[in-house]
Amino acid sequence: MRPPLPARRRALPARPRGAALLTAMILVTVVATLAAGMLWQQWRALQVEAAERTQTQAQWLLQGAMDWSRMILREDARSGGTDHLNEPWAAPLAEARLSTFLAADRQMSEGMPDAFLSGRIEDAQARYNLRNLIQQGKISPPELQTLTRLCEHIGLGADVAQRLALALRRATPGGATEAEAESATGTAALPLMPPSVDELGWLGLSEPVVRTLRPYVVLLPRETPVNLNTAPKEVIAAVLPGIDLAGAQRLVQSRQRDPLRSPDEVQRVLGERALTDARRVSVNSAYFVVTGSLRLDTMMIAQRSLIERQGREVRLLSTRRLTDPLELQALLQP
Repeated sequence: MRPPLPARRRALPARPRGAALLTAMILVTVVATLAAGMLWQQWRALQVEAAERTQTQAQWLLQGAMDWSRMILREDARSGGTDHLNEPWAAPLAEARLSTFLAADRQMSEGMPDAFLSGRIEDAQARYNLRNLIQQGKISPPELQTLTRLCEHIGLGADVAQRLALALRRATPGGATEAEAESATGTAALPLMPPSVDELGWLGLSEPVVRTLRPYVVLLPRETPVNLNTAPKEVIAAVLPGIDLAGAQRLVQSRQRDPLRSPDEVQRVLGERALTDARRVSVNSAYFVVTGSLRLDTMMIAQRSLIERQGREVRLLSTRRLTDPLELQALLQP
């Protein structure tokens, strides 16, 4: 029988076993890290796919709401007459659960997500059209006076109207003077014409000023009169010389009961001093703004579109997503 090995020689294999154990632990850690990374990437891909699918569904639903709005405006054109706030198109759609619209089809409503839809149609000609300011490349003095009065009524200084008119003239093709054109380095020094009121900051206006102007002004493709049946009192007092805010408020209250059938009926409410110009005021509208929003859980998607109606033809001119937090918050308010 062989004698046992010394204790020191029996302990030698412990070092290889420790190295093997360390290697195994490292391998397990690497595999776990790779597996966790793969799982995270897969989860992230699923999240992105779900978000894209939700965006697609939301766009589809909002497009359906847009088509519905166009049908309402087309039916309104069939009835003829004036455009006022007592008509069906002016009634906003309060936020409603989407499944309520599909209650007749139980199978379809059960498969729909928990979504809430809201929207409204607004008369774009209820606002002052900044396009009226520039005529044949020059600032129109009567229109500048109108914008000045409007700025004063909404708490902005007359200097805002002057700066805005000058910037719009420079942004209008052919509107810049020779000195301004010569001082411009290419076209970079001249401001770009904003596509809508939301881009008035391009003309050097601050964001607070743009937010103050937004409910009262608009940029339409062509010059348009103000619809006295839908305009707020601040705009009415601006386009009717000699009429203050109190008189404009009387007109607003009167039209709720009896909408104007022609601009000349303003004198019936406000007297002879209320002079109207058929080129600047009207009781009909050709442009409308449609705003639709869809709320899915914690996500809200909203868009605003400009629509032109000529006779019974209703066509979409432009659409943009709403991203301003204040605008989105305002849509949630009743």
